[in-house]
Amino acid sequence: MKYRTLAGEKVSVLGFGCMRFPTTTGKPSDIDFDKSAAMLKFAVENGVNYFDSAYVYHDEKSEPFIGEVLKPYRDRIKFATKCPTWRIKSEDDFDTMLREQLKRLQTDYIDFYLMHALDKDRFDNIVMKYNIMDKLKEAKASGKIKHIGFSFHDDCETFKRIIDASPLWEFCQIQYNYINLNYQAGTEGLSYARKKGLDVIIMEPLLGGKLANPAPQVAKTLSDEKTPVEWAMDFLWNREEVSVILSGMSTLEQVRDNVSYADRAEIGMLTKENLDMLLKTKEVFDTMAIVPCTQCAYCMPCPFGLDIPKIFEAYNATASRGMGRAKEIYAELTVGADKCKKCKKCESICPQSIEISANMTKAAEIFK
Repeated sequence: MKYRTLAGEKVSVLGFGCMRFPTTTGKPSDIDFDKSAAMLKFAVENGVNYFDSAYVYHDEKSEPFIGEVLKPYRDRIKFATKCPTWRIKSEDDFDTMLREQLKRLQTDYIDFYLMHALDKDRFDNIVMKYNIMDKLKEAKASGKIKHIGFSFHDDCETFKRIIDASPLWEFCQIQYNYINLNYQAGTEGLSYARKKGLDVIIMEPLLGGKLANPAPQVAKTLSDEKTPVEWAMDFLWNREEVSVILSGMSTLEQVRDNVSYADRAEIGMLTKENLDMLLKTKEVFDTMAIVPCTQCAYCMPCPFGLDIPKIFEAYNATASRGMGRAKEIYAELTVGADKCKKCKKCESICPQSIEISANMTKAAEIFK
């Protein structure tokens, strides 16, 4: 395993994202204990020391699960977790949730604590309104958290403004991959964070799995020298601004593969020809993308029973995999896109700012 520096700490270049564990029933809360525990233990034993969770992951079961499984390894690992900013209605809410997270994780302190999914509205009307920066400072002074950061979903100008708003930020977490070069914080934000002294964690390196199993038209632009996953990971490890790449792994095979890729990670590991190839792949991908859904499932559960990520998987497949495969995916659904009531509850939490209700109408028309 290779290591880099995050807020002065030695961290593995591969971080374990704890939001996509296998489940026994398909419900996020029903984590398959044996399979998931084996994945975590293999990761630790092979040098992964950064484990990223959040208050809401797996319907609030992720933190208690990793707290139990990783307790014997606590002196060897770093816990990262996030405060759900959208649930804060008072200053006291911050303290209440932090206490609960420490209990869930069975630890006295959290190594890396992030304000979750900041955008302009949440930063102005929650973080600033309820003096959360002061609360973070107090939590760090008391030893409950070691390092202060935020994860981000908005435009680059907002990203810069949040960074510049406080000297307390030590690190940040952004969505970035060889497709999302100019999306949200993007390459410009990545460089800006580094210039301002913040270390950077990368989420969605595989764009919700789209870069792991790309459409045939996309895949054929990639050299078979490496797997599509390794190309995507290497694109990020190639950059000196990147401290950790998070992978939301769902099988032991994925953990094994990603650990092997991380063993070869180096800054400057890609040639100009490699980078040109990935830019070409982006061009092909961009002509086929319909909805930028990453399958994060923050939109779930839908009050009307729609499996929103699955519907978008089928909808996107109409462009990337053909209508036949798209219809097969759509046929697996029990509730169709036409049952969307346009309540827009999902849109208020979507990190990608997708106009879900409008796209449901389009999907329903296609699959009618």
